[in-house]
Amino acid sequence: MKRTFQNFIKETKQLLASVPPLTFALFILSVFAMNLLANKSLNIPLDWLALDCGIIVSWVSFLCMDVLTKHFGPKAATAISVVAVAINLAMCLILFLASLIPGTWGAFFDFGEQDVINEALDSTFGGTWYVLFGSTVAFLASAFINNFSNWGIGKIFKKCPDGFGAYACRTYLSTAIGQFADNLIFALIVSHFFFGWTIVQCLTCAVTGMVAELLVEAAFSPIGYKICNIWRKNEVGAAYFKCVEENRNEGLDHGNE
Repeated sequence: MKRTFQNFIKETKQLLASVPPLTFALFILSVFAMNLLANKSLNIPLDWLALDCGIIVSWVSFLCMDVLTKHFGPKAATAISVVAVAINLAMCLILFLASLIPGTWGAFFDFGEQDVINEALDSTFGGTWYVLFGSTVAFLASAFINNFSNWGIGKIFKKCPDGFGAYACRTYLSTAIGQFADNLIFALIVSHFFFGWTIVQCLTCAVTGMVAELLVEAAFSPIGYKICNIWRKNEVGAAYFKCVEENRNEGLDHGNE
């Protein structure tokens, strides 16, 4: 057990060192922005439809996860997702502490309602426990679903598994499943109990949000596919794959003793 945990830590450290910094930064930023924007609902003139502003950037998170899953595998992509959530929670703590510090937000100089503006912005950036809880649970669950469904669908393509057709199929299907789960879980935990959404609104939010985000990601999927090809060509993460292989062989050796 101790050796297994040590191997896990070793692999995780190597993984974090192997993921290209720009992709890692974009992924973390999208997770943070998605959770912050989830505080704002969209005004839509349809009683049965409700959406929040998190859909603006949530597709970025799923695009990053699809690229990471294709290149590093579902376990690695999920581990990075957990790290992103941990960093997001740390940033939320910083914003919460900042909301407790006496001071004046810049919007005061535009509108002059100091107490109202400060209280509103402190509440928004300080966050509420149920929004943070709901978004965290929803993202972790959807990340697991997205990453492993992406990997599973990819196993179907025996011929030309690295072609665009295979990449598009595994990306679109896993994103649809993952996005639906993410939207529905968040809506049921937060919007239904605290914002007064009906079950119908929760379901329509999950479906329409999934469609909107899937369309945007589909538009950018050629970029994701190109990134995967560049990473494969440049042997990105070679040290991580070597570490995983060494740990696997070490485990087999101990199992045969």
